Amino acid sequence: MKYRLLFVCLGNICRSPSAENIMNHLVEQRELCDTISCDSAGTANYHMGSPPDRRMAASLKKRGFSDHGKARQFTPWDFRNFDLILVMDRSNLEDVLAYDPRGEYTEKVKLLCEFAKYHSLQEVPDPYYGGPDGFEKVVDLLQDACAGLLEYLQQCGRIK
Repeated sequence: MKYRLLFVCLGNICRSPSAENIMNHLVEQRELCDTISCDSAGTANYHMGSPPDRRMAASLKKRGFSDHGKARQFTPWDFRNFDLILVMDRSNLEDVLAYDPRGEYTEKVKLLCEFAKYHSLQEVPDPYYGGPDGFEKVVDLLQDACAGLLEYLQQCGRIK
């Protein structure tokens, strides 16, 4: 059975689909496709069905990553369907946990930056209203955090 990861941001067109694509790339490189599956979602329904933001897609492609995805909204079902839910910032964390009023799934929800090894940011900033540099910085941070997450999953025995 695959270990299922869900990456969550606000609109599911910049940060979370980028994290999903970066993690899928790392999973492929390490030949773990039979072990890990990834998806992404947003806490808001602003962009339902939309592809990743073109500026974010350009930053990903520049580094050899895919830019697949269609925006969808996070649902309570996601708690049962995923083993680990990785949010981009504290606002996303609060929004996701609001779907879990009894606190049954709190342990499954983590800030993605907890796994970054080389960046000290505690949250992945939303580049949507900024310039191109913001998208590049987000990709740097996501690469670091996703690599750290994969290492964590292997070290704690969640995956082989």
